Amino acid sequence: MKRIAIIATIALLAIVTTQAQETGQNKNYISTGMPILLIAPDAVSSGMGDVGVASTPDLYSAHWNNAKLAFVEGTMGVGLTYTPWLRNLKVGDMNLFYLSGYYRINSRSTVAAALTYFTLGDIDNTNEFGDVLASGRFIRSDLTNGAQVGTDGDHYSTHAANSLAADIGLYYQGEVDNNQDIALGFHISNLGAKLSYEDDDNKKEFLPANLRIGGRYTNRIDEFNEISVLVDANKLLVPTRPYTRDGVDYPTRYAKNLTEYNNIGVVAGALQSFTDAPGGISEELQEVQLSGGLEYWYAQHENKGGRQYATFGVGLRYNVFKIDLSYLVPTTKISTNPLAHTIRIGLAMEMMPEKR
Repeated sequence: MKRIAIIATIALLAIVTTQAQETGQNKNYISTGMPILLIAPDAVSSGMGDVGVASTPDLYSAHWNNAKLAFVEGTMGVGLTYTPWLRNLKVGDMNLFYLSGYYRINSRSTVAAALTYFTLGDIDNTNEFGDVLASGRFIRSDLTNGAQVGTDGDHYSTHAANSLAADIGLYYQGEVDNNQDIALGFHISNLGAKLSYEDDDNKKEFLPANLRIGGRYTNRIDEFNEISVLVDANKLLVPTRPYTRDGVDYPTRYAKNLTEYNNIGVVAGALQSFTDAPGGISEELQEVQLSGGLEYWYAQHENKGGRQYATFGVGLRYNVFKIDLSYLVPTTKISTNPLAHTIRIGLAMEMMPEKR
């Protein structure tokens, strides 16, 4: 007899110290191109405080840790997640869609693909006098739509920014005993060539290359109840940018000015990002983002498996069909999270192998 599987996920308070670096009274934020690549695309992980590097392998492993794809239990699956963007600011036409799928070739090989579609809606590009230059629907990295920007006598053209990147992942899972599992994950994502919306090589930006390390502990209490605790640590593999403010220069260990910064390579920048903060180790630690999640399953089918906020989620499973919902709640009076009070919706279908 088939059973309905109900998942209730409640995220622990995610105390996030993201990319912010203090230098006296000055904040030196790490700037990257296409930061959208770091946003949690699915309702499952976002409902658990944005943890996923060592979570149970599923349809969305291509984003969180591609090494987990070797451990998915299903034979094939496809899922679509929809996230309305900036709804808390009454913006009605910005949306994030994430389509993912996988197919297990054999016991050792799995192939997967994922597509992120992010639209900023209708935007009017204007000059300094407010005259409309162009308008359109923007997709992924085409933020400028070829608009002419700049002041009189210094106009230049913009174009879509393109780049190639690679992910590297490691994943381990094992049993402590018949009722307890542990898992460890390591993932480097978005490691690739710099990108720019202009033809000036000095204005290229680093992709948001990211290091994610985490673990999971699962306890199967009985036939109907299962609980998992998950923790992730994230750090951008992007060097600190030097800057000047109020006539005072703030160089880094490897770059005294923007010219030297622009000459840093992708791999060198990733390595330097661990030791280049002007404030030393204490400032480097401020670049680490910590997330924790708690997942509870009830009546699970035997084959299924600088900001402060809390996330909540619920999922329903029946046979091969899944629906997931998550909701983000700010825990401070002033919230800077663009997804505050946003509901994510995920629909999926996953085929499982027949029992022999």
